[in-house]
Amino acid sequence: MAREAKVSKSTVQRVWSHNEIKPHRLETFKISNDPNFEEKFWDVIGLYLDPPERALVLCCDEKSQCQALERTQRPLPLKKGYGRTQTHDYIRHGTITLFAALSYLEGKIISRTEQSHTHLEWLRFLKQIDRETPKELDLHLIIDNYATHKHPAVQHWLKAHGALCRLISGAEEGGCRHSRSSELARG
Repeated sequence: MAREAKVSKSTVQRVWSHNEIKPHRLETFKISNDPNFEEKFWDVIGLYLDPPERALVLCCDEKSQCQALERTQRPLPLKKGYGRTQTHDYIRHGTITLFAALSYLEGKIISRTEQSHTHLEWLRFLKQIDRETPKELDLHLIIDNYATHKHPAVQHWLKAHGALCRLISGAEEGGCRHSRSSELARG
């Protein structure tokens, strides 16, 4: 850059630092090719900013293959001016899947861990959400279009329990697209 601009390296460094330009850092993104993405986007934003009366909006997701690690020794006690310590070696206890549903208005999380990640585990998580949320509220789930969410057994359960879902990513149609009137009670 300095050679191209015919300035010193320190000048380039000062300009970059002053403008917080960090060309060595890389961030990735992906623009959805879903033709209905903008409509879904505003639908979700509307739920967050102005949720319906008698409704609970939950943002649901899962993280698969979380490593269950145990360090071989306890960390050293914290001291002023020193960071947290840990050993470099660990015992591996396999992997787990973490399911979570965030109620952003209350700041509460409903969570569950499972050994695997199929539609059966997702169904167990949905049933847990149903048990742990007030029955008098309509349930709005914001989810992505992961295959487990679109499984026929999941779709049947959602339809039977009247849960409204919003798919927020992906180009594929389908998923949680059940509509219901506000009078329909969760069962």
